[in-house]
Amino acid sequence: MNKVLKNSWALFLGMGCLMMAYGFQGSLLGVRAVQEDFSLTATGFMMSGYFVGYFIGAATIPNIISRVGHIRVFAAFASLASLVILIHSIFINPFVWFLLRVLTGISMVCIYTVAESWLNDRSSNKNRGSVLSIYMVILYGAMGIGMFLLNFSSPQNFQPFILVSVITSAALIPILLTKKKPPTFKRIKAMTLNDLYEASPFGMVSSFFYGTIQAALFTLLAVYATSMNFTILEISIVTFLLAISGAISQFPVGKISDLYDRRLVIVVSTFGAALFALLAILVSRQMYLPDGLATSKTWFYIFLILFSFCSLPMFSLILAHTNDYIPKEKFVAAGAGLQFVFGLGAMSGPFLCSIFMDLVGSNGFFIFLFFFHSVIGLFGIYRMRIRRTVDNPDSQFVAMPQTITPAGIELNPQTEPIQEPNPLTESIEEKETAQINDSSENNDKLNQILDENKN
Repeated sequence: MNKVLKNSWALFLGMGCLMMAYGFQGSLLGVRAVQEDFSLTATGFMMSGYFVGYFIGAATIPNIISRVGHIRVFAAFASLASLVILIHSIFINPFVWFLLRVLTGISMVCIYTVAESWLNDRSSNKNRGSVLSIYMVILYGAMGIGMFLLNFSSPQNFQPFILVSVITSAALIPILLTKKKPPTFKRIKAMTLNDLYEASPFGMVSSFFYGTIQAALFTLLAVYATSMNFTILEISIVTFLLAISGAISQFPVGKISDLYDRRLVIVVSTFGAALFALLAILVSRQMYLPDGLATSKTWFYIFLILFSFCSLPMFSLILAHTNDYIPKEKFVAAGAGLQFVFGLGAMSGPFLCSIFMDLVGSNGFFIFLFFFHSVIGLFGIYRMRIRRTVDNPDSQFVAMPQTITPAGIELNPQTEPIQEPNPLTESIEEKETAQINDSSENNDKLNQILDENKN
């Protein structure tokens, strides 16, 4: 563990800063949209731009990295993300913000891809699990802390936007000053949608619907809380509880899924999330009234924590379930395919959820979550009846963040072993390269002397 931190502290520090800015930015834009009287549909449309950009970036970034290299691409897109948030404070318009969110999504998927490729390169078969665990803790922890920065200044001021930009720019410093050489980028092909469906129909379908859920959950929770007249501090608490409780739940839920039928665990978890979403509606009552008249929010916080505990491990459960039905050498390709399907669902999530909220009011947010979690559960029951459980000794639950890229999925200790770096071979190659360069320089000097003598 100490060796992992020593070799990758700069990368972890930079990613921590970026996730802090990302968590802050999501809440900030949601609250500001409500304060600017954006319609719920316009807000959902605007927030969905991030996932459109994420989807576009996931398809195009590998080609850019292959041509330009990790460091230049990382610096360019991190700078773009820093610039884009400042433009939000200048042009207050849902359509402009949608385009800016698209650029943010492209930038973030680039940053994730570069960071996870770098972590992969610095990992060995012995410490991949430790690297992934630290990475997950940093992602969720920093994102949760970032949500409290909402109290820094009123969202209607320009200072919060500047702070997001400053934190994003600061994240560049430790990463770009690292001494380690950037990794050689590997293209990872996803399984075709047909092959993925044949391997695991439940895995593919549930990944699509869960993408819809997750996109709406993280982008519109702050919008829901603002529309319910929560204070800025209460909005920070709500979004923080969502991120942290979901991170904590990954490991106990995952352990249970390794002991029992994983589909049963997914079904129980998703119905549990649906139940707690329904209970959150029932206890919300008059929370939106001014102080002194509003009902207590304590039970709402409790049911939100329980909802998050059931819902947030779902992506890792779906990935592990899919791996139950495929050989070890296809784990990364299947993960890449599931991320593609997850992204398709995520693009529509905030917009669909905003329509629910527009039709039935603020609690349409939890009605949306209840509905789509129930859909996953019902389809899971159907699949359990027509397909037997398969015992695959190579497949185990590994906690994965929803933002993981195919490069990050390779950190899963259950995937094919990473080829160990050989320092001796690397030093020999460097010496040979230096000798070739020296000989070419000597030949150039000799040719220059001969040309002068001829003249």
